[in-house]
Amino acid sequence: MKLSTRQMTLVAMFTGLTAVGAFISIPLGEVPITLQTLFVILSGLILGPKLGALSQIVYIFLGLIGVPIFAEFTGGIQAIMKPSFGFIIGFIFAAYIVGKIAHSGEKISSKNIWIASLVGIIVIYLFGLPYMYYILNIVMSKGLSFNTIMKIGCLIFLPGDFLKLIVASVVATKTLPILNKAGLSVN
Repeated sequence: MKLSTRQMTLVAMFTGLTAVGAFISIPLGEVPITLQTLFVILSGLILGPKLGALSQIVYIFLGLIGVPIFAEFTGGIQAIMKPSFGFIIGFIFAAYIVGKIAHSGEKISSKNIWIASLVGIIVIYLFGLPYMYYILNIVMSKGLSFNTIMKIGCLIFLPGDFLKLIVASVVATKTLPILNKAGLSVN
């Protein structure tokens, strides 16, 4: 994939926004509350599937090579052993799927944006929860039930994620028509 300077800049911007979202963190058990989900969803909505996913791939790559851009200012290959790393893996797929759904059809609709945002949140949980279960129970031998994993890895985060979904959808609904009208659409 050959990228223009503008596309590279936008990918870097959403990589940076995801990192900033990680720094705005509230420690809460095994997985902290962050604003990352907001920027992951926005990356797919604004950049589209390929560039949105690329912004998250760059984010993960930078974190894994040691740049402290993951939650709680961490980085390095050891991050893959954290219970929260599955959610980070889900960022790539969520950004891609959000972009695919939102940008399907000839015109981006508000309905597609809302559906895409909801599906993106679900995708992140589909990657994060099984990974969290594996790390906590198989690697760390904590013996937690599936219900406990759901409570500590999902249920307490749903209100905040719903709020982030609303913010991302409203921002994209207002921003995308302006970008398209100005000829600044990425797609």
